[in-house]
Formats: sequence, C-alpha cells, structure tokens
Amino acid sequence: MSTKMTRYAGKAWDACFLPRLSRLEVQRLPKEETLVVLPVGATEQHGPHLPSFTDTLIGEALLTEAFERLPEDAGVWLLPPIPFGKSTEHAEHPGTITFSAETLMKVLLDVGRSLSRAGFPRLLLFNTHGGNADLLNMMAREIRIDCGLTVFRMDAGGLKMGEGVIEEEERRIGLHGGDLETSLVLGIKSSWVHMELAPHEVPNFPGGYLDLKNKAYGWVMSDLSASGITGDASIATEGKGELLLTQGGQMIAEALLEMAAFDMKSIRSRD
Repeated sequence: MSTKMTRYAGKAWDACFLPRLSRLEVQRLPKEETLVVLPVGATEQHGPHLPSFTDTLIGEALLTEAFERLPEDAGVWLLPPIPFGKSTEHAEHPGTITFSAETLMKVLLDVGRSLSRAGFPRLLLFNTHGGNADLLNMMAREIRIDCGLTVFRMDAGGLKMGEGVIEEEERRIGLHGGDLETSLVLGIKSSWVHMELAPHEVPNFPGGYLDLKNKAYGWVMSDLSASGITGDASIATEGKGELLLTQGGQMIAEALLEMAAFDMKSIRSRD
C-alpha cells in the first residue's frame, strides 16, 4: 500500500485507531491478547532540507504500512503519536521543540496508568528518535513496575531497514538526516523536502562510528555537524523511500503480532 495518501487514512487509522472508539466500545473490547502501540517521535531540526516533523512523520508512515499487513483479528491498537521527544541535543537549532527528560517520563507514565485502568495488558513504545532511546528503555521497566503492564520498546532505527537499499557505510554513519531519513520523507511527503539544499556531511568520528557507540561519550548535534545532519542526504530518492517503507512495514507487522501474543507469565520456569 502506498503511504502517499490523505494523512491518517488506511487500516491503522480507520479501523485500529483506539481513540476513534467510544467509551462503550473501548470497555467492550476483548483485551486479553491486545497490544496498544504508542508512537513516540520528535519535532527537531533535520538540516536545511527536511521538516522538523521528520521523526514523527516517519513513525506514522511505518505504522500505517505495518497495520495494512496485520490480520483483521490481530488485536493491535494504535494511539496518537507523541510528537515531541527528548531532543535536548538539538535544542539550540531553530525548529526544535523538546520535552525535558522529566516531562517525557511523566507523560509516558500517565499514558501507561490510563491504559492499565482501562484493562489493557500490553504497551509498545514505538520510537523513531534516537535521543529517546535510553529514556524509553528505562521507562518500559518503570511502567511495568507502576502499572503492571507488559511493556515493549521498539526503535525504528534498530530495524535492519535499508539492507540492499542504502549503502552500508551510509547506514553506519548516516545518523541524522542522511540518505535513509531523507529517502523515507521523500517516499512519504516529497513536497516537504528541499533536495536542492540536501547536505553531505560526515563527522570525523575517532576510530569510526563504532568507537562513538561503544564509548558512548556525550554529544550534542553541534559537536558533530555544522549542517545539522550526518550522512549524505544528496543521494536520497523517492524510490528508495518507498522500498524502505515496504521493508519496515513488514518487519514491524511481524513484531507486533509476536508482542500481542506474548505472555510475561510464560517466562518463569516454575511458580
């Protein structure tokens, strides 16, 4: 299915969007094998060529694709995306609107408590912004402790999306606003992309990017890049973006079905 559509069309929004249901409909839902998906994105600068809404837009489109691949009785429900994340590493750049870590933690906990009161047993925090990852990992456990929900976290950036589409070196260093993200936005909403301004900037990572990941020193975007991106946005194409959406949608759909059927009680070998 093409994501070039009126926003919020498709099965995800027409059939599986939880807030479209009335109070009675939510109350009557069979909840034992249900999964509620909370997309957590960001509104932050992505260089001179991409919209600040990039991360949230990509999350919406990937989930739209994924829900088209779910069976009618999947029991997976979608919540509205949280369009702001912890984007403090981009705070000095115009276009960035960020929550503090404390604010985002409280928002996530309140959502978890609300779902628990309504009787839902499982929650997925579906993340499309790298700066949210550590906080969401911690909050998955905190929501589990506070609310009793089984909580999953999935990062779109952690999928093996792009194999055979994006060059290996670009997949390694194109952390923000490079070929992958630019191609995705071209495949979703090409009129929002200014390809004539698309930069190519690769930071001088000491020892390569793996050194950055493993040693995990703190950085803000201005430490890495003058343009606000890392990677080569100039080689992005709409065709690549459409392939990426297809790849990502299939991977996510398979994961959603596994999560909806998962029983935390099955892990312990004995009572």
